[in-house]
Amino acid sequence: MSLPTSYIKNLTLSSYIVGLFIVLSMVSCKNDIKKIKSTLDRSALNAERADEVNIIYSKEGHTKAQLFTKTFNHVQNTTPTYIEMRNGLRVEFYDDSLHVLSTLTSKYGKMFEDTGNVLVRDSVVVTNSKKEQLNTEELVWNEKIQKFYTEKFVKISTPTQIIYGDGLESNQNFTEYKITNVKGIIGVNKNNLPGQ
Repeated sequence: MSLPTSYIKNLTLSSYIVGLFIVLSMVSCKNDIKKIKSTLDRSALNAERADEVNIIYSKEGHTKAQLFTKTFNHVQNTTPTYIEMRNGLRVEFYDDSLHVLSTLTSKYGKMFEDTGNVLVRDSVVVTNSKKEQLNTEELVWNEKIQKFYTEKFVKISTPTQIIYGDGLESNQNFTEYKITNVKGIIGVNKNNLPGQ
């Protein structure tokens, strides 16, 4: 049984049209994908965001610190990657019995995962269990070696004096500290200190 010539021509023409449609679809898909890629905001794909975050730092099975922040942006499209805390943070430092030894607060923070450094800026305050307080505008906390550093202006208020200077190095409990360049010391009555 042989097929009519007109049927074969229609079949060939239909195959040609279907093939052409497939090729055009593939070409148009490639163009659409290129357009999508060119308009896509890649920064959104390389960042993670969370609200009301609590990070626990431990060493040898003991909790040493907890970081609390309202917003947490993990930026991964840069080297080194970092975590940005634009709406402030609070860090509590503990002894082995989980008693708070010191507290750090600031309005801004940036944590660099590869070095363990946390850069805090804007209204930085560190207080300890001895009622001493550090005020500065910028401080680096290295959670790996458990120390604070700054080269900026510092003010330390104790129950008996106020010390001004530039630069500081301290343990994270803020019980042992050294001011690099002392500018002045003022003796005070502890009843006159702020917050007393």
